[in-house]
Amino acid sequence: MTDEPSKRTEKLQLLLSDEELAAIDDWRFEHRMPSRAAAIRELISRGLHTGEFKDPATGKSTRDYAVVTPPDER
Repeated sequence: MTDEPSKRTEKLQLLLSDEELAAIDDWRFEHRMPSRAAAIRELISRGLHTGEFKDPATGKSTRDYAVVTPPDER
């Protein structure tokens, strides 16, 4: 088995508001990430590997989930 990362073959389309995109870009530049995609991958990884938040509520609309509103305030 190799330690090389697997090839990225899947595309993910995501619509963000101007405010959400600005929040991601601000985080990216603050942490000197090489690209927006790298910053988003890092943020997803951090979110997936933390136990800090309670499970998301079920039965909500996609509009109920936002980048700029902390999960514990939704």
